[in-house]
Amino acid sequence: MSIEDKIKATAKSVEGKLEAAAGELTGDTQMKVEGQAKQVEAAAIQTAEDLKDKAKGVLDAIKEKIN
Repeated sequence: MSIEDKIKATAKSVEGKLEAAAGELTGDTQMKVEGQAKQVEAAAIQTAEDLKDKAKGVLDAIKEKIN
């Protein structure tokens, strides 16, 4: 995962947490749910990027064994 991707995912997670907390405090269910959705999206981005990193590592290991 590139630094830029990590920063974007972390920012989206923080944004979601703040939005969900604001929704909770104000009683705005829609805001709370939207904040939670952003947190889920951020987690999905992080998971996808982690999988890409692991796949690249496996491919690199295979290439190293072949050579």
